[in-house]
Amino acid sequence: MAIRKIRQAGDEILKKKSREVETIDDRLQILIDDMIETMHEYNGVGLAAVQVGILKRVFVIDLYDDKGPIVFINPVIIKTKGEHEVEEGCLSFPNQFAKVKRPEEVVAEYTDRTGKRMRVKAKDLLAQAICHENDHLNGEVFMDKIIPGTLEYIEPEETK
Repeated sequence: MAIRKIRQAGDEILKKKSREVETIDDRLQILIDDMIETMHEYNGVGLAAVQVGILKRVFVIDLYDDKGPIVFINPVIIKTKGEHEVEEGCLSFPNQFAKVKRPEEVVAEYTDRTGKRMRVKAKDLLAQAICHENDHLNGEVFMDKIIPGTLEYIEPEETK
């Protein structure tokens, strides 16, 4: 496993649409393991493959609960319910946070890393993370959706 370089704001790849995963092979498993390790290294809740420079429809989410990381391959959001304002950040936009509108609940279908098609009904942080990471797969970033006047820059601890 390896820590991968996270693509930052301004990198053109973040605006590109990711391609469907056709086969779940050893290379994809290595990518998934690296993405989970990278997400944990930077204390992220989610990470999309495009954020490490790979245009594949894959993302990982970890709510740091007893369930561990969830791997989403070729995810599709099939239903949303409600809407609320939430604060978001993104590993590709370090130390920047803003409010965005997200669904309160989502139903998503995806393939897990074993190749099994799954369905999840999510709310709260999981629903938010699924929407945020799914946006990445479509070439959208949370900065495209921020509520005007809510962007904040938090200075990193080591520079204070």
